[in-house]
Amino acid sequence: MENKEKVKKSGGNPNAATQTHLRIAEIKDDVVILKNGAVRAVLECGSINFNLKSEHEQEAIIASYRSFLNTIDFPVQIVIDSKKVDLDEYLEKLKKRADNQTNELLKNQTLEYIDYISRLLDYVDIMDKKFYVVVPFETFTSKKVSIFTRFLERFRQGDNRSAFLSRLKQFDKLKNGLESRVETVIHSLANCGLEVNRLNTRELIEYFYEAYNPEISRNEALTDENLQNLS
Repeated sequence: MENKEKVKKSGGNPNAATQTHLRIAEIKDDVVILKNGAVRAVLECGSINFNLKSEHEQEAIIASYRSFLNTIDFPVQIVIDSKKVDLDEYLEKLKKRADNQTNELLKNQTLEYIDYISRLLDYVDIMDKKFYVVVPFETFTSKKVSIFTRFLERFRQGDNRSAFLSRLKQFDKLKNGLESRVETVIHSLANCGLEVNRLNTRELIEYFYEAYNPEISRNEALTDENLQNLS
């Protein structure tokens, strides 16, 4: 009986148990706040076809990127996110258009195109790649812990009232420092010919939702009501 009671007590809230494994404590004001008090901004970057550029343009891009690396005095994380493109909705729209097509020739061509794409997807995964730069900021007084200690912290209930109030107190200071770094990175990458877009609060929530729930997110997109519950 004692063992059964221990199992019941340790069960708890499954959602809370999942959250203990996440380093993210909160997302607000376009900023990701980690449980250790550090903050992050996420920038989505476009891409350029380097091989199609002239030799002079290639040299200019390399020089701009070298300047970017020399400008920043803080670490950044570059993330390449590859996702399989879901074309089910696209093909469904084409089928409806074919059904409503009065021209028999156009209707047959549309159906042949749908069949071609469907057979292609059976052999090849069409991937969509996105590029992100994660800009960090944290206080120099942050405690240094060992890998083993950080591993154990993943299994603890990472949030309590005192931790929350502590983060809230220093959030504005951290955000100001983060904004300065974000401006530097955006300006430097723009000089490389890249289009840079900072993810806002909603986009950040959607990104992490899809990252941690790849299968569910394909069928259940986040709604405004869900976002309000998460915020």
